[in-house]
Amino acid sequence: MAVVDKQVRTKSLRKIQGTVISNKMDKTVVVEASRLVRHPKYGKYYKVYKKYKAHDEKNSCGMGDIVEVIECRPISKDKRFGLLRIVERAKRAEIEDAVAV
Repeated sequence: MAVVDKQVRTKSLRKIQGTVISNKMDKTVVVEASRLVRHPKYGKYYKVYKKYKAHDEKNSCGMGDIVEVIECRPISKDKRFGLLRIVERAKRAEIEDAVAV
């Protein structure tokens, strides 16, 4: 969270809410965010998924947690977001069942 606190900018920063799909790296989580997109010709809505790497200073996120990340300065080649807050913790029993399948 230290990366998020230090920034001072005038433009609005992107906030993205998504699910943690990996926390195997040190101080890094991979967050998958989905959005609805309308097909230009047929008008049907479908989900588009994108993965973001975010900085987690305290390694506090777990698999399946719903988190909010915010845009920040580049921390590494792929990391451009910092962890803002954990919206909802995942139930560990659900994750163990998903991994076993």
